[in-house]
Amino acid sequence: MCGIAGLFSKSFATEERLGSHLSAMLSQLADRGPDSAGVAIYRDPAPSGSVKVSLFCEERDYPWNRLEGELAEVFGSVSEPKQIATHALFTVEGEGPQLQRWLADEHPELRVMSIGEHIEIYKEMGDPRQFVKDFGLESVSASHALGHTRMATESRVTTEHSHPFSTGLDLCLVHNGSLSNHNRLRLELRREGIEFQTDNDSEVAAGYLTWRLQQGDDLETALNRCLDALDGFYTFAVGTADGFAVLRDPIACKPAVMAETGDWVAMASEWRAIAELPGAEDAEQWEPEPGRVYHWAREKVA
Repeated sequence: MCGIAGLFSKSFATEERLGSHLSAMLSQLADRGPDSAGVAIYRDPAPSGSVKVSLFCEERDYPWNRLEGELAEVFGSVSEPKQIATHALFTVEGEGPQLQRWLADEHPELRVMSIGEHIEIYKEMGDPRQFVKDFGLESVSASHALGHTRMATESRVTTEHSHPFSTGLDLCLVHNGSLSNHNRLRLELRREGIEFQTDNDSEVAAGYLTWRLQQGDDLETALNRCLDALDGFYTFAVGTADGFAVLRDPIACKPAVMAETGDWVAMASEWRAIAELPGAEDAEQWEPEPGRVYHWAREKVA
């Protein structure tokens, strides 16, 4: 099962209400994935020389302000924590990999949900409709975002095992399907320096994309390589700093629909999610072809 929603704004009006639109889409997909929900939001880029980091801790009363002080001592300029439910967002001066290593060494009780200039990832167990309320998603303005509702099949129901997965700066992936060679591929990618936090097969797909981008591929090339490297069936939606992409495996047994207007591009597991968007009835509509990469980025829609 699982539900996927992606929304890319092509107008200020859509960007201003993107969180509200995505909330409606996720609510429609709640029955496809009642175990957990998550979003990757792209907005409010960090200042030059800084990154945003989204952190999760199971402790509801975690001392985020104390962490702010520690970060300031090590990295210099640090924003006050923006606490959102069980997560907190910091903007930290410095480079993402260095920050991630420090957090892993000094605060293993924390989980890094995302690091990058634009990305913010929030995810949690439970009903997606409650997730929308708890994380205040309806009030979010953003250039684009991905969402996921999960029915757990390959791994445990925890916050860490929920989607989206991020294994590189400003990169994330949501997945509907199942991979058969993820254990072997995880070992190969670890030898290449890719780190994983869970045993979820979707995180391996994200890690593979991160590795290919590190090797110099652009996103479309990296996704096309997935067709040979990843065994199984899947619909992927991948977010980057400037847009998002969609890929279905060559058999395409997992559902996906897409639509586009002059104001937005959207994808979802079911049409009823896209039908929530303004102007959906007049949108160009199609089912993405098997084995074909669809990609939207800022420069492509300007």
